[in-house]
Amino acid sequence: MRVLVQRVSEASVTVDGKVTGQIGTGLVVFAGFRHDDTKRCAEQLGAKIVGLRIFPDNEGKMNLNLQDIGGAMLIVSQFTLYADTRKGKRPSFSQAARPEVANALYSYFIEVCRGFGVPVATGIFQAQMKVRLTNDGPVTIMCDSDD
Repeated sequence: MRVLVQRVSEASVTVDGKVTGQIGTGLVVFAGFRHDDTKRCAEQLGAKIVGLRIFPDNEGKMNLNLQDIGGAMLIVSQFTLYADTRKGKRPSFSQAARPEVANALYSYFIEVCRGFGVPVATGIFQAQMKVRLTNDGPVTIMCDSDD
């Protein structure tokens, strides 16, 4: 499992002109799933992301996590995180999970994050989405279940 985490001051996702998820201060989490990922991967990364100390404290140091600041998450599925661009100019997605596996893991990952008491908004799996966000910092971090 691979996630791209962005600290934001606000974010939203729109599908077919309708907002399906919207947050204020918090994290946008783009989540991609590999064919051999398990629920354990989702549990580990969910705990890691909720606990990431990437929000500023009173001294401006990145010392606070999502729960400390009362922030929210916007989780968006994104199989393109497993793009392999080593050969040619057209990315290969052979490492990405098949849709039925990825959708189950995506749903589970959302529930794991909600289990920490964090408000979670989402996109729609396999939909053509428009994601708007204001990256705060900017702070962008890649996390991988292999790490």
